[in-house]
Amino acid sequence: MVVIDKKTRKVICVAFCNGKKHDFALYKESGIYVLKRIKIGADSGFQGIAKIHANSFTPRKKPKNKPLTKEDKEYNRNLSQERVGNENAIGFIKRFKIVSERYRNRRKRFGLRFTLLSGICNYELGSI
Repeated sequence: MVVIDKKTRKVICVAFCNGKKHDFALYKESGIYVLKRIKIGADSGFQGIAKIHANSFTPRKKPKNKPLTKEDKEYNRNLSQERVGNENAIGFIKRFKIVSERYRNRRKRFGLRFTLLSGICNYELGSI
């Protein structure tokens, strides 16, 4: 899980675990605290975050056996336009292949390496 500042597109913090874990479960276990006044724009993996953080926004899901309304489609489109900077920053981190491919090194050092790569990405974004 990567927390990114919307304006600067820099990585604020990262959270990770051994093995596979659902995004929202990782968020709850990570202990990352976000102030209530800060907006969170999350993907559909964080369904239910509104119960914990009132100022959060996730895409609206299609009701069973019914299509999405035009308002819901517009809402999802606007939310994805706001999140495109975050996805670009995550893609920038994935260039180092530590997240996009199988990690074949010592698991103890994964967190350290991922944090260092996030710092390198922040440095590169600061120099642009």
